[in-house]
Amino acid sequence: MNIALLHNYYQQRGGEDSVFEAEMRALQERGHHVVPYIVHNDEVQSYSAAQLAVATVYNRKSYTALRSLFAAENIDIVHCHNTLPLLSPSAYFAAQAMNIPVVQTLHNYRLLCPNALFFRGGVVCEDCAGKFFAFPAVQHKCYRGSRTASLAVAGTTALHRALGTYSHRVTRYIALTEFAKAKFIASGMNAGQIVVKPNFAEISQAPHLGEAFFDNTSSASNDEALKQIRTHLAEFGSEYAVYLGRLSPEKGIMRALEVWRELARSHPACRLVVIGSGPLEETAKDFCRANNLHSVRFVGQKAPDDALSILRAARFLIFPSQLYETFGKAIVESYACGTPVVASGLGAMAEIVRHGETGFSVRPYDDVQEFVRCAAALLNLPAAEYLAMRRRAVAEYEQHYTKDVNMQRLEEIYADALRATEQRLPAKKS
Repeated sequence: MNIALLHNYYQQRGGEDSVFEAEMRALQERGHHVVPYIVHNDEVQSYSAAQLAVATVYNRKSYTALRSLFAAENIDIVHCHNTLPLLSPSAYFAAQAMNIPVVQTLHNYRLLCPNALFFRGGVVCEDCAGKFFAFPAVQHKCYRGSRTASLAVAGTTALHRALGTYSHRVTRYIALTEFAKAKFIASGMNAGQIVVKPNFAEISQAPHLGEAFFDNTSSASNDEALKQIRTHLAEFGSEYAVYLGRLSPEKGIMRALEVWRELARSHPACRLVVIGSGPLEETAKDFCRANNLHSVRFVGQKAPDDALSILRAARFLIFPSQLYETFGKAIVESYACGTPVVASGLGAMAEIVRHGETGFSVRPYDDVQEFVRCAAALLNLPAAEYLAMRRRAVAEYEQHYTKDVNMQRLEEIYADALRATEQRLPAKKS
């Protein structure tokens, strides 16, 4: 197929940018002709406030450029990732004008919540869910801390909802989990338009290597990876866990440290390796100093392969997110490494983590003592049971989250969108 992939990059690189790039590479590997159309939020600086507000609602420049691109490349299907603010819903209009089906990945909750997270003031917030106009988001300045910007986003969503843009000009929406799909449906979106396809994890090394080490086996094919595992165990200790992600309130870095303060009393030898950076980095380090948490190591941002290498040798991943994740890429990466997960039993995380099978799902999600209990239970597992859990984690990855499985599902969604568009078109006269 000739596929147009559309994406508005963020100023601070995030997971959506990585998913866009990974899916583009994977589609190209499968022989599709992929035509990317990319804009970047750095371009926002060239717009006045009024121009940006208009472009967010409908960017005529994007519309014109996309119609030309679709015609020149004989595009079969348009797949949108992020459209805010510079692509705008004009991308949908350009595709529909040429009878090209549109697939939109719902990476976040932007259509229901202007800040896209269902998170405000350190807790889950659904004040705008199901509302035609997101007045609470404007009141609380939920988008970029600006009432004006929040008004622009809320107004754009309300206007296009009234115009039927989301229901008539998008053929299929991709939700990343059943949980996310249910949230969109509960807020009024058409269930028949939404399909589920998770993201996938790109792993450059065989996922069984961590298990091979714990099995005390070795072979010529995995000696280098086993050497890396032993290096990490020597550096961080024979028993350590990993926090992998942004050091921010919604991702739960402070919750992880509170858990570790309690866990250290019963398991003083177990270290926590913190991979990532973010606005709470200094606050987190100050917390560790104030509480004499010498078992916590901050290693900063790491290249993906380096982070996975550390994760592969870890006892478990701690994923204490405090919001409704639409997915949980770090969890899937952990599974690929054969590393169990202790995660908040909230949103998509409760769906991805099979409690007692691939790790532990902590419910209630904000209970520090329950986190400690689940982490301790995993640390105390007999060797045979722990190895079985690692094998189940790998099996979960191979069954649901590999690139091949993911691309087969995406091609099915494209085919479904093409059929739906063909059925909608008037029959040709003989």
